[in-house]
Order: sequence, then C-alpha cells, then structure tokens
Amino acid sequence: MRTLPIATAFAVVFSSAALAIGTAGTAAADSSKSLPVKSSADIVVDGVHQHVFVSDPSNGKIVVTDYAGTVVKQITSLPGVIGMELSADSNTLYAAVRDADAVVAIDTTTQTESARYATGDGHYPQSVALAGGRLWFGYGASGAGNIGSLDLSGEQPVVTLDQDPNVFWYNAPMLDAAPGSNLLVGGESDRLGVYDVTSGTATRTATGNGSGSFGELQVTPDAQHVVVASGSPYYHQVFKTSDLTADGQYASDAYPNSVAIAPDGAVAAGIDGSYEPDVYVYRPGTTTSVRDYNFPNTGQTSGSDLLATSGLAWAPDDSRLFAVTSNSEGVYSLRVLTDPTKAATAITVDAPATATRAKQLTVKGKVTSKLALPTGAKLTVTRTDLESTAGKALASVTVKADGTYSFTDTPPAGGKVKYTLKYAGDADHSAGSGSDTVEVSRAATTLSLNNNGKVYAYGADVTFTAHLGTTYKNRKVEIWSDPYGSDKPNKLVKSGTVNSSGNLSVTLDLTRDAKITAKFAGDARYKPKTATSTVGAHVKVSTAVSGHYKTKSAWSHTYYYFHQSKDPVFTTTMTAYPGRKQRLQMQVYTQGSWQTTGTEYFELSSSGKSAVTVTGTPPTGYRFRVRDSYINASSGDTVNSTTHGAWKYFIFTS
Repeated sequence: MRTLPIATAFAVVFSSAALAIGTAGTAAADSSKSLPVKSSADIVVDGVHQHVFVSDPSNGKIVVTDYAGTVVKQITSLPGVIGMELSADSNTLYAAVRDADAVVAIDTTTQTESARYATGDGHYPQSVALAGGRLWFGYGASGAGNIGSLDLSGEQPVVTLDQDPNVFWYNAPMLDAAPGSNLLVGGESDRLGVYDVTSGTATRTATGNGSGSFGELQVTPDAQHVVVASGSPYYHQVFKTSDLTADGQYASDAYPNSVAIAPDGAVAAGIDGSYEPDVYVYRPGTTTSVRDYNFPNTGQTSGSDLLATSGLAWAPDDSRLFAVTSNSEGVYSLRVLTDPTKAATAITVDAPATATRAKQLTVKGKVTSKLALPTGAKLTVTRTDLESTAGKALASVTVKADGTYSFTDTPPAGGKVKYTLKYAGDADHSAGSGSDTVEVSRAATTLSLNNNGKVYAYGADVTFTAHLGTTYKNRKVEIWSDPYGSDKPNKLVKSGTVNSSGNLSVTLDLTRDAKITAKFAGDARYKPKTATSTVGAHVKVSTAVSGHYKTKSAWSHTYYYFHQSKDPVFTTTMTAYPGRKQRLQMQVYTQGSWQTTGTEYFELSSSGKSAVTVTGTPPTGYRFRVRDSYINASSGDTVNSTTHGAWKYFIFTS
C-alpha cells in the first residue's frame, strides 16, 4: 500500500504487471631478433653461406640464423655444446660437445651433423681451434685440464690426448689460433700458454699470467699478439705471443668478457656492464675506439641488456658485427651491428619552437663524431610541411670545421614544419640524421553549426548546416554525429567541400540527444577549427486505457468512466532502452485546480511497455488524470530529453 499526499479520505495503490527489464628502418640499419636459447657459449660467422651459429649448452643445441638474425635451423642432440670453430673453406663447423665427450663436425651447407669424434669418457671437451693442420681441443674436468688434437688427414681420424703432459692447466683451457698459423694459444683462469704445433704435437714455447679470470681470448690475424678479456683489469689486455709479455691494451670498461678480431685486424671489445657502453670497436692499429655500442634495456631492470660472454663475432668482410645479448627476463637476442668500423655520426638540429609564416627563420646545429668529418662535408636539408608532406629538398648546408652549421629558410606554410638534416656517410663515417620541428603560425578562420540547444520530436529529420569562413586552399568540412549512449559511437555522417556560400549540410534522423561536430582540418595558412551543436530528441510515449465502461467528452477533454469496483489499467508504450523506467503521475481536481496525489517509476520491458493497475476503493465523482513521462536521468538513462505524454482523464462511478 502506498498513501498519496492529498488532503482527501482516499488512498490509491499502484501495482504493476509486465515489469521485465530488457533491451531495446632500412636494410643497413642495426637490428635485433630474439634467439630460441636458454644460454650462449660461443658465436661463429660463416661468410660463405652468410650464416651465424650460436651454441646453447643449456639446451644442447646450435642455433643457425641468417645475417638478418632470422633462425633458419636448430641443430640438436649436442648436450653441453660450448666452443666452435669454422674450417678454412667454411664447409665444416666443429663443435666441442662437453657432455657427450665428443667433437662434432657439422656440414654448413645442410646444417646437419656429418661426423662425431669421441674424445673418451669423462674428458669433457669445451673449446676447439684449428692450427698446424689439426683440430685442437681444450678438455678436462676440474683439476684435470689439458689439450688434445684431432688429426683428420689420414683415412681414419686420430684423437690424441695429453698434448701438454706437464699438468699446466687446472681446468679445460680455451684455445685460439690465427688462420693458417702453427701457433696455438690457450688460456684458463689467469694463466696463458703458447704452443708450437708445427710437428703435430703441442710444444709449449711461452707461459704467462694475465689478471683476472679469462672470459675470452683471440689471437690477432698475424699471430703476433693475443687479446684477452678478463673480469679485471677494466680494459682488454694485449700480450705478445712470442713471450707473453704485456704489449698494450684496449681501453674499455669494467668486466671485460668478450673479444672478436676481424680478418683485417679490427678489434671489438665487449664488457658485462649495465650502465656503460657494451661494445667498443677499434680500427686496425689503433687503441682508441672509433665506435661504441650501448645496448637498450628490453627487460625489467634499470640497466641495459647484457653482452653474453664470448658473444661477439665479425662477418669476414667487416661489414657486420654480431653480438649475443640477454635481458633480465632471460631472453636472448642476436644483434646485428652494421658498418661497425665507421664512426657514428650524430646530428643535432635546433630550430625555433615557433615562427611566423612567410618570415625568415634560422636553423642551426652540430655534427659530432669520434672522427672529424672531411673538410667541406655537406648535409642534405629537407623541409616537410602541410604543402610538402613528402618533403621538399632545400639547398645543402656545409659543415664548419668545428662541426657546426646554420642556414635560413622562409616557411611558406603554417602548422608543424619539420627540418631534417642528413649526412650520407663516407669511408670513415656512418650515415646520420637529425630533425627538429617548428610550429609556424596560421590565421584563424570561422566555423559555425546551427541548431545548438534545440529539442526535437523523436525521429525528426533535422538539417544541420556548417558554415566555413575564409581559408587558403582547403574548403573541406566533416560533420560528425555522436548520439548519447555508450552503444552508439561517434560517426562521420558527411564529408565534403562547402558550396560557394561556404555551407555544407546534412539531414539526420534524431532518435537520441546528440552532439553534432563540424571539423575543418586546416590548411597551410589557416588553423584547424571545430564547432559543435548539442541537440535534444524526445522519446515516443503513448498511454492506453482499459477497464472503463464508457468514454464521454466533458470539461473540454475525453473522460474514461470506471465503476468503483473496477481497477483501471494504464499501459505505457515508450521508446525502449536498457534499464529505462517511465514515470506515472496521478492528479486529482480539487478546490479549483489539479493537485498531484503521487508519482511512481515503473520499469519498461525490452519492448518498451509497462502496464500499471490502480487498485483500491477510490471515491466517486472526483475527476482524475494520469500522465506517463520520460525524465532525463531519473528514468534510468540520459540518452533522450525529458518527454511528457498526454494526460488521460477518468472518473469513478458507483
């Protein structure tokens, strides 16, 4: 029971039926690709077939990629594979497979295992090197390190162990030799040894001590020196192979862990460092790096990705340097570094933040490189703006001796104007580029849209007209309609060129409140402009009356007559929307005016219907009326404007 607020001796109760709620880079650029590995022990480059081999001891496999870093093959069943060596003709890759006590030969054309040479149980080979016509391998468990050889010159392979019988090595030594050389160099912990292998046996000719635990060593192409990467000191050590005396260094940084020497003598020195450059490249005969590489951070830590130990290798023609890196998530990548022996060229461009269209401005900047640019070096200049979206070439600019440059330009177009300067590169420098953007002034135009604030009947066809003022070349306008409600997206309803009067019109069928927007994108001399018009749309609402015994025209309205014992039913039909309610309002005529006795909200069905029965024992002879309404927000949504249905008048008789 609900008592309505009226000073009479009756009460009206609302009850409802049918209340269901329902709906109504370029090829020459550096690159990186991930590797399907859990670890990395060594990397070898095959220049003939243009393949890169990366050993993964944790997974017992060698991953083969092309020069772009794309995986082309995975060679498995190689438990604990570590060191690798490529034959002089690039036809065979040899790999030390520690946990299989074997050295494996791999056909580089098919990337398949072609032979397996046992080294004896418990010998654990870990490194391989070609010297003096034989393949040499470092082997041994902890406390039993030594050197063995594999002679493939006869009809049957011959494995010879204990080539250094004087127990010089505690662990399996890492080995290296210059191509075609009879000199073999080994290293382990902080100990170095040089062997003459001309006779087929290893004769130690020099011993020495480095500093720190070795991460990698490589012999120079002329076999005169060996370069060592060890945890300390914080540079790459250089020793003579003749007597292993120190003979220079390559300045790098803390924790050297990799070194690679190109056929022409260029050196790549790598470190295990999170916050410093990871790789330093030195031209032949120099000890000052010409190029430094600082890898990005692809993991979750603050430091950069880390270079893997023994993770550097050159392409034979020096065109690329390959590096294996890992991030904090354990993801390994093969980075392809192009033109590594060319000094990087950085170009800064400083243009004013803002400028006036058709007025001269000055652009300046500086070119920096570890090697000075040639005298008279020129930079190309390109201006990109709204009228030259593909870029317009301007006069080239000459770089001064101190690396600075400047030029003037008069931008013909407004908006964002971008100046891009490029250096094409030369024999000593890589290409470089830089750019800066200027916001160039544009004039303001006018744009208007009619009908703002108006409310229309449900389904009314309404014409919206956008009027565009003066512009330069662009006379195109877009008109967008955004109906209220999250289920209706903002939609482009018309796009076109305005007529000779500057107008563009579209007619829309309004069924909801909507925000209509006209957009002018701007042009080279006039700014973009928008105009909006917010309009309302009523709902459709009607009320059907049932249960009466007659109708009669009285007091200027049609009245429905009900017997006092009959409950009236008022059925509302309203535009449906999920969760929508209709408000039923009842009034009684008393003391010369209509007085509201009560209001109530009733949910609509998915088809937009609500049937309400008025129950109780009302007094006879009183004039009543009811009205159904949609009230914006109070009726459960805000997609339409408040709409009142027509009053329905009725009387109760005995």
